[in-house]
Amino acid sequence: MSTKTAFITGTTSGFGLAIANRLALLGYNIIITGRREDRLEALTTNIRTHFGIEVLPLCFDVRDREACRQVIDSLPQRWQQIDLLINNAGLAAGSSPIQDGDIDDWERMIDTNIKGLLYISRFVIPLMVKRRSGHIINISSIAGVEVYPNGNVYCATKHAVNAITKGMRIDLLKENIKVSSIAPGAAETEFSLVRFHGDQKKADAVYQGLVPLNAEDIADTVEFIVTRPPHVNINDILLTPVKQANTYLYHRDN
Repeated sequence: MSTKTAFITGTTSGFGLAIANRLALLGYNIIITGRREDRLEALTTNIRTHFGIEVLPLCFDVRDREACRQVIDSLPQRWQQIDLLINNAGLAAGSSPIQDGDIDDWERMIDTNIKGLLYISRFVIPLMVKRRSGHIINISSIAGVEVYPNGNVYCATKHAVNAITKGMRIDLLKENIKVSSIAPGAAETEFSLVRFHGDQKKADAVYQGLVPLNAEDIADTVEFIVTRPPHVNINDILLTPVKQANTYLYHRDN
């Protein structure tokens, strides 16, 4: 095993996939998680082939508290020294005014973005506290900084992530555990396709007339955070495309 191990949620696409590959390039052994087993297997093969590090794929849903507990409690001894936790799993579902919102969409976002992050953190953090060492990076969003039209519940979940991150930082200060967050603006992954329930036309319109962030931009940011000296903690990074000023104001090419 290398000296460091990373545990990353939501690695079957988008940010998580790019982050997993980047940390493998940096020499981390990787615990990758997600709900799509075929994609986990493909990522495992790719990382082992190209980077020569160890990979432990875990297929489960972060919304399932007992599954989170069982997965982490049953980690082989050599995988229990988790140096870096990336809470990446998250999604947006729907884009309606609150009075028209789909409650199932609300539940899905709350259960994934808030409760899933909390479950994983609750079961991994004690392993870090025991060693008085570790680093947690929560993937938030510009939607956690300010609200935008029809973003209501999604924005609320990302505001919660920001509050949880600040609380973690305070509570874990005496445990020598770093806590960071990354808040991306408009980024082209599967995010909008999931939000609009597979409607490709609506998803494409989100990024029309601008060059959005991509998954590699977020992997770059993770690399910057984890390669700082031991005495430095990057608390929060907010990044956007050049043509995005805030959650809802863009300058789009015609």
